[in-house]
Amino acid sequence: MTSRDAHARPDEHSGSPLSRRAFTTAVGATAATAAVGIQAAPAAAATGAAADEVTRERPFRAARGKHARRPNILFILGDDLGWADLSSYGAPYIRTPNLDRLGREGVRFTDAYSGSATCSPTRFSLYTGRYPGRTKGGLAEPIADRSVGLEPTHPTLASLLRGAGYSTALIGKWHCGYLPDYSPTKSGWDEFFGNFGGALEYYSKLGLAGEYDLYEGDAEYKDLRYYTRILTERASEYVQRDHDKPWLLNLNFTTPHWPWIAEGDTAESAEIVRKIKEGGLDGLFHADGGSVEKYTQMVEDLDRSVGEVLKALKRSGQEEDTLVFFGSDNGGERFSYNWPLSGNKSSLQEGGIRVPSVLRWPARIDAHQFSDLPVFSPDWTATLLELGGARPDPAHPLDGVSLAGYLLRGETPKERDLFWRVRGERALRRGDWKYYRGTGGTDQLFNLADDRREQADRAAAEPERVAELRASWEKTDSGLLPYPTAS
Repeated sequence: MTSRDAHARPDEHSGSPLSRRAFTTAVGATAATAAVGIQAAPAAAATGAAADEVTRERPFRAARGKHARRPNILFILGDDLGWADLSSYGAPYIRTPNLDRLGREGVRFTDAYSGSATCSPTRFSLYTGRYPGRTKGGLAEPIADRSVGLEPTHPTLASLLRGAGYSTALIGKWHCGYLPDYSPTKSGWDEFFGNFGGALEYYSKLGLAGEYDLYEGDAEYKDLRYYTRILTERASEYVQRDHDKPWLLNLNFTTPHWPWIAEGDTAESAEIVRKIKEGGLDGLFHADGGSVEKYTQMVEDLDRSVGEVLKALKRSGQEEDTLVFFGSDNGGERFSYNWPLSGNKSSLQEGGIRVPSVLRWPARIDAHQFSDLPVFSPDWTATLLELGGARPDPAHPLDGVSLAGYLLRGETPKERDLFWRVRGERALRRGDWKYYRGTGGTDQLFNLADDRREQADRAAAEPERVAELRASWEKTDSGLLPYPTAS
């Protein structure tokens, strides 16, 4: 049980209602439900129930008169999970009762984004609270070799919270550099158990180069069971400890990232291992495997695994004082369900960067709420630092904005730009407007309130708005590191 003396109370103020515009998510849920007609009856029933829960949500309002200690923080990431891959976001054939319940018990964000369109840049943005392009390692999209990583001298969410009295741990996928130069334990996490690379085969733990990639701290750890089970056990053990101070646990699943292997698929695992050992990336990339059905199994297993960790948290007696966040590192991949968004992982279209995001903190935040406030990964860094009583490093100013005033005191956030760039693409969101330039090199403009699918290009009708948003994007871009030129 966490010691009550170890936590200081954040400021207490009355809340006030905030809704940027009329709630539109129910429309998406209704559309998803309508689409279920072609699916099996059980899936239709599950989606209908989730849609009913969505319609009972109310716009977010900060709770009045609640008191709390500094929270424990359980920050959970799925890997390549699409925006609509949860039942509560419209998935017609995937059942995610535990994640749906987590959202019902807190706030479901409809306009939440990742910091980038691929794995490691988003993790850089979350751990540093800054655009990936602020650091050399963040320019890799994603990191695929040992040449770059998150520099140990750079302050992180973990190092700053540890300095404020938190215990810190990272369980699961790191993907911010390799040993010997880069590691979570060099960047502020007291403990690390997981994999360093961007992907691994779920049983053998072989990574992209055929290396064994499961570690405890900086030492190899042998366990050939299904990886999601191992991470779930480790996380459950961590949250049930007798902690004597508040804690941060980053729990980074690799599910449902390729290869497409569900628990029990040992024959498919053996075939992938054979291909990995023959050399090349084809085996792990699994271009000749997977299916919608297999992907559904993996997402539903992720949901069960999160449910197990949440049950362990409840048994520990810390549920009330623990802030739990669940999201994804970027948009969905080959078998993901992203409707009605366009684009997938690697793209700055909505389907590549808009992600499911839910937050629960029973001590401070009421249940059955939604928020359409546009937010992205660096905002969560700034928010958690404030809630944990940690100050950002003035030498490394944050690009994210703390949402603590919005979540706890009902303050109306100032409108600001959300900025993204990847090689060959650029995007900026301001209010409902999104400026986008894809690999074709043409500036486009979309009103996301009317056109989440990004099909009605308004650039020709609003050239002045395009010019204004383009200038803002280019101003931010000018302050970032340039991409290295190809040799």
